[in-house]
Amino acid sequence: MPQLIKGTMAAPVLAYENLGLVQGHGWLFRGLNLYIGERDRLALIGRNGAGKTTLLKLIAGSIDGDEGRRTIVPGTHVVLLEQEPRMEGCATLLDYVLSGSDAPHRHEAEAIADQLGIDLGRDAKTASGGERRRAAIARALAQNPDVLLLDEPTNHLDLAAIEWLEDWLSRFTGAFIVISHDRTFLTRLTRSTLWLDRGAIRRAEVGFGGFEAWTDQVYAEEERNAQRLDAKLKIEEHWLQRGVTGRRRRNQGRLEKLKEMRATRAAMLGPQGAAKLATAADDSNTKVVIDAKHVTKRFGVGEDQRTIIKDLTFRVTRGDRIGIVGANGAGKSTLLKLLTGEIQPDEGSVKLSNTLNGVIIDQQRSLMDPAKSVRDVLADGGDWVEVLGVRKHVHGYLKEFLFDPSIAEAKIATLSGGERSRLLLAREFARHSNLLVLDEPTNDLDLETLDLLQEVIADYEGTVLIVSHDRDFLDRTVTVTLGLDGSGTVDVVAGGYADWEAKRRPKIEARRAAPKPAPAAEAPKKATKLSYKDQRDYDLLPKRIEEIEAQIAKDETALADPDLYVKNPGKFASLSDGISKLRDEKDAAEMRWLELAEMVEALG
Repeated sequence: MPQLIKGTMAAPVLAYENLGLVQGHGWLFRGLNLYIGERDRLALIGRNGAGKTTLLKLIAGSIDGDEGRRTIVPGTHVVLLEQEPRMEGCATLLDYVLSGSDAPHRHEAEAIADQLGIDLGRDAKTASGGERRRAAIARALAQNPDVLLLDEPTNHLDLAAIEWLEDWLSRFTGAFIVISHDRTFLTRLTRSTLWLDRGAIRRAEVGFGGFEAWTDQVYAEEERNAQRLDAKLKIEEHWLQRGVTGRRRRNQGRLEKLKEMRATRAAMLGPQGAAKLATAADDSNTKVVIDAKHVTKRFGVGEDQRTIIKDLTFRVTRGDRIGIVGANGAGKSTLLKLLTGEIQPDEGSVKLSNTLNGVIIDQQRSLMDPAKSVRDVLADGGDWVEVLGVRKHVHGYLKEFLFDPSIAEAKIATLSGGERSRLLLAREFARHSNLLVLDEPTNDLDLETLDLLQEVIADYEGTVLIVSHDRDFLDRTVTVTLGLDGSGTVDVVAGGYADWEAKRRPKIEARRAAPKPAPAAEAPKKATKLSYKDQRDYDLLPKRIEEIEAQIAKDETALADPDLYVKNPGKFASLSDGISKLRDEKDAAEMRWLELAEMVEALG
């Protein structure tokens, strides 16, 4: 029987002692100790390049460390969902799913694929990123893991698939570790956090919801220690970490400004989303830059014809931040092309301001030449880059985008996917423009870069169009959300993703209140209303769920104190146990309410 690390709160099913790994000419990390309990829900957090993906491969056993001991309970099945699944030599997605000695049973994989909406018969070479990701998820989940390792599982997934995966993981009886830039995904699912930072790893028994408070405390303590020791050099080495907490404080002010902008925009929206600007079109603060009137767009002919956008009237004003959301295939790209004038509507009109000067940051990152250096991309090989009329040294500008200045001579081919995305943002934000189009900008970005991206967008003086499935990013960034449900209708909502989601919820009640045709005389009688107990639960459970969520958030904030376990282990254990019970109560309440909602809908 393998030895297990002593002193942990629960016996782990997998553990590492003194783990070390050499990368290049030095240690990527050394002396790491970590453990995974049988029901752990862990967020693995760290900057791009910190070694998160490598650590998952070590935990999975697909690579070996240079130092340390790995122990695992016999029979424990560890499955790794890689960020970029390798499908070389596979003709179809099904061939990939069923490849290898650890392939799942075909019927189990196909059942999951069907729920995810993916045809495993698709050619593997021509499959989109979203299709490849769904196939990889189907393979991983169908392998019946005890420990599931997920590397950016939501990349390329639409909102429906993300919500399905959230539901599956919430019911999963094993342990999982997840790397993700999706804050909403992490907050909803994780209960503990592993923080990989500067070659060391810390663990907190608090979900991602309490991560920022915890790290702020750690950074503040480090800075106090550095100042006490008068370690000027050490403080300089931490310019990035200190900047992170400063940006968070500044972003609180930006979020308040965003709320004000949303309130202003809400007052301008009519019932159909048309801006009430007929008499204010020339005002410099509300000038219309894109004016769409009764826009309809169809594809196909005859019986195969489908209406993608139906009778949309909407005005984009100067300074708007517009988020476009919806399932894959709902028409997000079509709407984006209509609003930017790339394609023309079949009916209606789209008028663009003559002064629009757009920059499109595409999902494929096609502007990055692997043979060029970072300096070539930013400054055409020189030392200076002009950023919105201001000359900045390339080294200083790289620091603004969280790069070490020494990376200036590195080739694009040597950068990680996240680093390439960040460099592309740095390049494009330096260009003069008044319209910025971002297509899935959050893919491959770490959380700190997302904070920076939110900051840059907030300070951008022009108009921004964003297509994204990142719910938290949209909530922190956009003033108006255009939501597509696949029917051609476009919901126009002042606010972010949460505001759009709130608008969709009452549709069940709307269907319930809609008049129904009288049943045929021979139809058997059915219940016309809920029982007293069911109706009471249906009315009261939403408030109870909110109360539970508030209590969980409060207790997680208390657990975020890094010294709590040492100072008061009894309180730490009590809070941990209480949060676990509250989550179980919340899960049961949500399941009960969903059952009742289905009953209500069936009753009509």
